[in-house]
Amino acid sequence: MTLRIAQICKTYPNGVRALRDISLTIAPGMFGLLGPNGAGKSSLMRTIATLQLPDSGTIHFRDIDVLREPEKLRAQLGYLPQEFGLYPNMPADAILDHFATLKGVVNPRERKELVGALLQQVNLYDVRKQSVGGYSGGMKQRLGIAIALAGSPTLLIVDEPTAGLDPTERNRFLNLLADIGHDVVVILSTHIVEDVRELCSHMAIINQGQVVVQGEPERLLDEVRGHIWRRIVPRAQADDYRARYHVISSRMAAGNTVLHVYATTSPGDHFEPVEPDIEDLYFHRVADV
Repeated sequence: MTLRIAQICKTYPNGVRALRDISLTIAPGMFGLLGPNGAGKSSLMRTIATLQLPDSGTIHFRDIDVLREPEKLRAQLGYLPQEFGLYPNMPADAILDHFATLKGVVNPRERKELVGALLQQVNLYDVRKQSVGGYSGGMKQRLGIAIALAGSPTLLIVDEPTAGLDPTERNRFLNLLADIGHDVVVILSTHIVEDVRELCSHMAIINQGQVVVQGEPERLLDEVRGHIWRRIVPRAQADDYRARYHVISSRMAAGNTVLHVYATTSPGDHFEPVEPDIEDLYFHRVADV
């Protein structure tokens, strides 16, 4: 049950080259697609979900030629786009019942059982009769996952699912994805490094429409291990350090600036070596494209 993407290219009519020779092999489990806004993640997700055709390339899932047989893929697909609309005056159970019908669950008793089970799974059963217009952002995202799961998909795509969620809702949503991601192919497309770090056993970083690195996170960290250096400097001196060193990231801490520098050997000047994480790899590879 592997998704194979080979040499996918897409240029929009306005001349924007969204995807440039994208090739990925994605096995069952959680796969993180990480990249900055505008990197091409949503374009790739829409292409996999058969919402747009690429200019060239192939996509296969199991024994399905996705570009030639989109209807077969749709029967096995769950898709939570970055933005999706809900009828604000309808309760959650009615909305989910409607989508379950569209997914082919036509028996009323089976559909009622499915709707109840999905709402329990996403922890919305107790508020199933409330209009979704009063739901929080996280509740709407969890309802979106329930809708995506209505057809028992074997391929689930979620595009920027935690953007705008508060920490509590984000953790609840990520735990939900982790529970789902054992038996199906789940693609988590995001620009939030922590989402991938906490969930995904395999990942890729995409930037400017290209895959710049892919593999197991721990193995990918070997690329920057021993090359990341840290120093805390006064905020007023941060720009001077940026001009002198290859600074890949910086953040504020207690009024000072924490700098992370990439260097193959010690840069000196009181920089200390640190064990890298996915964020260091991400900033290094995105900055270097």
